[in-house]
Amino acid sequence: MRRRAFAAGILAAPFVKSAHAEGWAPSGPIKMVVAYPAGGPTDVIARIVAADITGPLGQQVVVENISGAAGAIGTRNVAKARPDGLTITFGNNQTHGNNMFMLKDPGYDVIKDFAPLAGAGAFEHVFVVRQDLPAKTLQEVIKLAKEKPGALNYGSTGIGSGSHLTTELFMVRTGTKMTHVPYRGAAPLVQDIVGRRIDLSISTLPSVLPQINAGQIRALAICSPRRNPHLPDVPTLEEQGVSGANASSWAAFFAPAATPKPILDRLSGEILASLKKPAIAAKIDQLGFTVEPRDPAAFRPYWEHEVATWEKIAKDAGVQPEG
Repeated sequence: MRRRAFAAGILAAPFVKSAHAEGWAPSGPIKMVVAYPAGGPTDVIARIVAADITGPLGQQVVVENISGAAGAIGTRNVAKARPDGLTITFGNNQTHGNNMFMLKDPGYDVIKDFAPLAGAGAFEHVFVVRQDLPAKTLQEVIKLAKEKPGALNYGSTGIGSGSHLTTELFMVRTGTKMTHVPYRGAAPLVQDIVGRRIDLSISTLPSVLPQINAGQIRALAICSPRRNPHLPDVPTLEEQGVSGANASSWAAFFAPAATPKPILDRLSGEILASLKKPAIAAKIDQLGFTVEPRDPAAFRPYWEHEVATWEKIAKDAGVQPEG
């Protein structure tokens, strides 16, 4: 009997530990807000993770797209949500950084109104042009932009987005002037550059990689210190004589700031566990997103530093806040 009791204790131990580790359990479906239209890279990554954590949490995790105002509408929605763990968001350096200094009144404070759950990684940027643009190289684009200031138009995923500020910084570094056409997200932007309604964009790699590979648009430069393995033949900006214009856009999961710690811990644990799964990381990596999970303690100082960095980029580019 002692042996049976001992064996039963050994078998029960993992289950007791697991139940203790789980802590809080959601009382209903969880809404994961994406502040952009469906189909863009932020939306796709959110859906991959949401589907993966649904099982462990025991409730459906449903992605809801609430776009508009440079991502401020959806993000504000989460900031004001009940802090019960049932409303979270997958944001980025625009929604949880740049809107602080790019919008006169975003309706929330990115630092005070949110608690980080997990840093996910970063989007690299790539300089792309419509297929029939006469300029075939980056230097030819620069030459064309200087000859006809404002004639070329560039698309971004909204005022204060990484694609917006990186292009503004590019124009400062190259002494060029182009006309800004902001969109509500990556999907409509890509549709218009493929449809040849805009000339170019510095976009996140995941948002344009399929169209580059399909020959629908042309990639002229990678906006990072090193070439990207997904596009090994595309040179960097610096290789083509443009310095000081590199930038990448991070992404992370957040909950309302007043959410109790047991809830934050549970959500954070499940999201981090998902991002660290080789199959999930590989699926996201195929999009061109660099997966680099960070727990809340590691992400918060990185986040605050990034907010300051992008504010400096906006200042260097001479970009003024908008209403």
